[in-house]
Amino acid sequence: MRFNGQPLTLTEIAGVAYGREIVQVSYSAYPRILASRKIIDDIVARDAVVYGVNTGFGKLADVRIEREELRHLQLNLVRSHACGIGPPLSEPEVRAMMLLRANVLTLGFSGVRSEIIEMLCEMLNRGVHPVIPEKGSVGASGDLAPLAHLALSLIGEGESFFDGERMNSSEALQRADLKPIELQAKEGLALLNGTQAMHAVGGLSILRAQRLTNVADIAGAVTLEGLRDTPAAFDSRLQDARPHPGQKAAAAHLVSLLEGSEIRESHRENDPRVQDAYSIRCMPQVHGAVRGALAHCENVLLIESASATDNPLVFENGDVISGGNFHGAPLALALDYAGIAVVDLMNIGERRIDRLVNPDKSEGLPPFLARRPGLQSGFMIPHVAAASLVNEARVLAHPASVDNITTSGSKEDHVSMGMTSALKLRSIVDLAENLFAIELLAGAEALEHRHPLKAGRGAERAFEIVRQVASPLMEDRPLSNEIAALAKEIRNGSFDEL
Repeated sequence: MRFNGQPLTLTEIAGVAYGREIVQVSYSAYPRILASRKIIDDIVARDAVVYGVNTGFGKLADVRIEREELRHLQLNLVRSHACGIGPPLSEPEVRAMMLLRANVLTLGFSGVRSEIIEMLCEMLNRGVHPVIPEKGSVGASGDLAPLAHLALSLIGEGESFFDGERMNSSEALQRADLKPIELQAKEGLALLNGTQAMHAVGGLSILRAQRLTNVADIAGAVTLEGLRDTPAAFDSRLQDARPHPGQKAAAAHLVSLLEGSEIRESHRENDPRVQDAYSIRCMPQVHGAVRGALAHCENVLLIESASATDNPLVFENGDVISGGNFHGAPLALALDYAGIAVVDLMNIGERRIDRLVNPDKSEGLPPFLARRPGLQSGFMIPHVAAASLVNEARVLAHPASVDNITTSGSKEDHVSMGMTSALKLRSIVDLAENLFAIELLAGAEALEHRHPLKAGRGAERAFEIVRQVASPLMEDRPLSNEIAALAKEIRNGSFDEL
């Protein structure tokens, strides 16, 4: 990938994060980068007082720093801010974070040398991945602590992963045949101010969440067939009467999954029921609303991927302006919204699981899908597990962005908490993948009781994928490993083509 500050889609980011795609700065970006750096060099040469170049930071912005101390200032900034807490971000999250930071630096508003951006590229291309603890950011002035750990690795300090081994960054760089960067005026600050940690974690989570909207349709279609419900509510005329794009897409997907259903034809003429439950009938409306929410969030991230988010910003006429582009509010609100949307997707999925196992609702299926109810518990406890997943997700859905804790001696008196929003979203998506694994397992079991009739072609293909992971439940057995294995299949895209 060649980048020059252009908007990066989540799919493009994932190509570098997961696929180890080679990255390179576009030639067209160099004039901007060099011109921006010259402005900083000129400021240093004439001893003009500019925040972040020759002053302290935050509450200490009024402290003037002498020219001979400017490199030491940037070094101290990186070291002092690298105080993250908790387990390290995953390799894909770190790679996404590095790509995003490099991309926005090429916009030419940051005043860094091209060597800084090229170093980020070489670390990505050679597999040097900074150890970045996941906690410690309040999302303004950006993701300071996580980005400080990234910057620490560039200068050969802190820790990095190389070839799957955790080691001192100096050793990792040496093994990759790279030399540490020596920071110059403003470069430490330019690396630290920004939203790339929350963007990386949240963006990769939204990509997984979008996959789940597809899986929710598939699981719902399998459940519908297992319950012998009707697809009548997915009629395109209904969707055209309320033409939200997500609703129309979900309905069309459900119709395609159910095409050719023998189960549907078996009860079309003599079914006394007039309407199905909302958890079946309203799948286009609910699944579609989640699609719409995630599409909005994806657009926010697309804009952010090509946005200058450090402070101050350097403009081509020589002006260096302090502002607040580092503030994570746009992302924090979007990531909280995404988390709420995924929880609603879980809510409707859990209700469908209940309908499959509850003998008062399951339309002729054995209680809890057990072959010998009473002697066997069948899917009783998988539903209990699903309920626990939903409960945890509902707690996590409380927005982090509504909170505020003043930091930096009240200079930073309104913060976004966007990194918390991103981490919560990641956890919610983890829970949702397991919940839809449970629905797919239960739905597949319900289809066993409808044989020899076949479900719609898409639902039948989903059934086959499930059966590659889990055999029919003829006797009670522990299902934990099968739930985890099917959740992994969801995460890895095994249902993407249905």
